[in-house]
Amino acid sequence: MTALPKTAILDTRRAGVLLHPTSFPAGDFGADAERFLDFMQAAGLSVWQTLPLGPTHADRSPYHCLSVHAVDPALISLDRLRAKGWLPQAPANAAPAARRHALTEAARGLRERGAPDDRAAFERFSEEQRAWLQNYSLYLALREESGERPWWEWPPPLRDRDPEALAEAGRRLAERLAVIRFEQFAAVTQWQALRAQARARGILLLGDMPIFVAHDSAEVWASRERFKLDDVGQPRVVAGVPPDYFSAQGQRWGNPLYDWEFMRVHGFRWWLDRLATELARFDLVRVDHFRGFEACWEIPAGDETAVNGRWVKVPGEALFDAFLARFGKLPLVAEDLGLITPEVHRLRDRYGLPGMAVLQFAFEGGADNPYLPHNLEANRVVYTGTHDNDTTLGWFAGLPAELQRRVTEYLGGASEPMPWPLVRAALMSVGRWAILPMQDLLGLGRGHRTNMPGTGSGNWAWKFAWSQVPDDLPARVRALVELYGRLPKENVSGISE
Repeated sequence: MTALPKTAILDTRRAGVLLHPTSFPAGDFGADAERFLDFMQAAGLSVWQTLPLGPTHADRSPYHCLSVHAVDPALISLDRLRAKGWLPQAPANAAPAARRHALTEAARGLRERGAPDDRAAFERFSEEQRAWLQNYSLYLALREESGERPWWEWPPPLRDRDPEALAEAGRRLAERLAVIRFEQFAAVTQWQALRAQARARGILLLGDMPIFVAHDSAEVWASRERFKLDDVGQPRVVAGVPPDYFSAQGQRWGNPLYDWEFMRVHGFRWWLDRLATELARFDLVRVDHFRGFEACWEIPAGDETAVNGRWVKVPGEALFDAFLARFGKLPLVAEDLGLITPEVHRLRDRYGLPGMAVLQFAFEGGADNPYLPHNLEANRVVYTGTHDNDTTLGWFAGLPAELQRRVTEYLGGASEPMPWPLVRAALMSVGRWAILPMQDLLGLGRGHRTNMPGTGSGNWAWKFAWSQVPDDLPARVRALVELYGRLPKENVSGISE
C-alpha cells in the first residue's frame, strides 16, 4: 500500500453523501438545502458532494453547461429573494417563464428597495467577476435573442465578436444584461450562504469539474483561440473515448478539444481562472475524466463514431505545476475509473491526488478486481455508486442470481437487505472518504437513478421527498459512521482558506 503524501487532503476518515441541489424537493438553494445540512450533521456525514452547478442546456446535463463559471439561475431560491425584500411574492407557478419574470422583478427590487449594503455587494460582485461575467451575460442575452441558437449560427459579426457589433449589442440588451448579472449575484450569494452553514456544521463541500466544455458555451465563444476550431468556429476534432469491450464504436462526445500548446504558452491562465472559481465555492473538487489530462482521444469532427480517433498527449504535469504555483495545494479528487494507463496513475500519484473506487464495479472478474474492498488503498474516495450508476438496490436486483450469490458471500452472507451491506462495505473500507448517494441512504430501487449514460431523455430529473426519510435514519447512519471511524473530531474550518 502506498503511503499517503504528507500534503494529502484526505487526512481524516470521513463519510459523505452525493446529492445535487436539483434533487431537493424544491430543487433550489432554499429551505430544503438547510434542512439537508441538518440531516447530514445529525447523521455524522461531513462531506456533501454535488454535481457541477452550471446553467444547463435543454438536456439538463450539468456536464454540458452554458458556462464553466456561472451558476444555474434555476437553483436560486425565490423564497430567499422574497425574504430579502427584493421580490414582493414568490410565484406559485415554477415554470421557466414565471421564474424569469420573478428574477427580473427581484433585480428591480434590489435596485429600487435593496439595502445599501446589498446594492454595494452587487456592484462589488459585478466588478470582481467581470472577467467572465461580462462575456457570459452577453453570450446568454444574444443566445436568447436568437431563439436559443448556438453562437456559431449567429450573424458573423456577433459570432466572430466584432468589437462594434458587441458594443451595439451591449447597448441594445443593457436591461437584460443587468438581470443576468443579478441572477449570478443571487445564485452565488445563496450558495456561499449555504457554504457558511455547512462549515458551521463541520461539513466540507466537494464539487465537480468536467474536463471538457460544451461547444455552445460562453467560454468557447469568448476564447475560440484556446480550442481546436476552424475559421467559422466549428471543431476540427472532438473528444471521446476509443472502442472497448463495452462499445465497438467507442464514444463520440463531441466536445471541442483544447489547443494545449496555446494554453501552455499563455501560462494556462484559462485553467487557473477556472479552478479559482471552483475553489471559491468548494473545499475540494472532483476532476471528471482525469484521464484526459495525460492524453485525449482526438476524433475527426466529421466522423460519426470514435473509431478513427487517436491519443494525443496533454501537458498535464505542466498544468498541475501551474496549479501548485497559483494555489499552493491541489484539493482535487481524480475521477480515474475505467481502463486507466500506468501513465495516468503516475500523473495522479505525482501530485498525491486521491482516486475513486466504485463498489458496484467490484464484483465482475476475480479476486484481483481493483475495486474490491480488500484491494483498495487509503488515498481513495469510495462510493457504492455514482450519479451514472443505478441505485445499489436497483443494481443488485438486476444482477444474475449467481452474481448476487457472489456479492452476498463476499459481504459476509449479509443479513441486512440491500443496499446496507454495500453501504457498510464502503464505510468500513480503508479508503479515507466514503461517499453514499442519497438514493442508497433512502434504500431506493429502480426508477430513482440520476442518469443513464448514453441516453438522451429522462435524466437529471430525480428528486427525493422528505417523507422518504425515516425518522430513525440519521441515528442509524451516525452509528455506522462512528463504528467505522468516520466521525471527525476536529473542526474543519480553515481547510480551504
